[in-house]
Amino acid sequence: MELNNLNAVYIDDEAINLMLVEAYGQEFGLNIKCFDDSQEGLDYILTNDIDILFTDYMMPNIDGIELIKRFRKTQDEVPIVVITAAGDDQELKINALEAGATDFLTKPIDISEFKARTINLLKLRLAQLKLKDKALLLEDEVKKATKEIQSREHETLMVLARTAEYKDAETANHTIRVAHYSKLLAKKIGLDEEKQSVIYYSAPFHDIGKVGIADSILLKEGKLSDEEFDIMKSHVHIGNEILKDTNSAYLIEGQIIAQNHHEKYDGSGYPLGLKGEDIPISARIVTIADVFDALTSVRPYKKSWSIQDAVLLLLREKGKHFDPKLVDLFVESIEEVKKIHDTYH
Repeated sequence: MELNNLNAVYIDDEAINLMLVEAYGQEFGLNIKCFDDSQEGLDYILTNDIDILFTDYMMPNIDGIELIKRFRKTQDEVPIVVITAAGDDQELKINALEAGATDFLTKPIDISEFKARTINLLKLRLAQLKLKDKALLLEDEVKKATKEIQSREHETLMVLARTAEYKDAETANHTIRVAHYSKLLAKKIGLDEEKQSVIYYSAPFHDIGKVGIADSILLKEGKLSDEEFDIMKSHVHIGNEILKDTNSAYLIEGQIIAQNHHEKYDGSGYPLGLKGEDIPISARIVTIADVFDALTSVRPYKKSWSIQDAVLLLLREKGKHFDPKLVDLFVESIEEVKKIHDTYH
């Protein structure tokens, strides 16, 4: 047992006792820091890590019982030995034990007894520290494993989300940009970091239902007929069916987004005609991100718009197609939007 690596403190107002205990500790390799002022000693043990505390009982200012009580408010594991001349005082012992004392030594101190009791207590302290280290190590390993699992889940989600793009090369990176725009808006509206993350990884699933739409409609150049548009609108139902009955928070949110991202703030959208804040916040966010990216991207049926023209459309449709507060936040963040647009173009 490497006693010189352990921190021991002795508090006693009598200098001779301090010298004696310090010398006893040195006999078996234990360095003891001594204080003859109980307030000074208390300040030290409250602000430093120690492994064992020795304290006298009868001291001016703060007696041993009060000192133990204050120390135990912040540290309930360190062994405390009360050294007192009143060794036969049963009431004192009970009070000390109730305050949190671990053991007692009676003055005058017998060196053999001091050594035996101290070493036994320090062995327990070392075992305690080793157990704590193992617990911390295990906790760290669990955190690493959880982080790795989460990283793999995120990777899988992004790969799955790209399946809707696979049929249309001209929308490459669309889901990535929508994810970043959505996370930006989620942050600006004040959602917590966990919700921002969920929306970021769920937003790419907004058009997952397009895997069930025929290429002749999905890739058609020019305007769709009414019949074709009705078929195209069914991608929200298909997306809902693909993502339903899942347990992942990301896929659950993805289902909500897939089904509701074509709802409009004034209630004129589809499939349910939801209005205002009845539309889930994640869907309202992704609606803006999706439309903005669609406008500023080349599609089989259109050329890309400028960012300025796309912003003007968002402003014109504020309160009609889009949540007005979210539009304002998006426009206020246009420099960050441009950075995302350029980075993932």
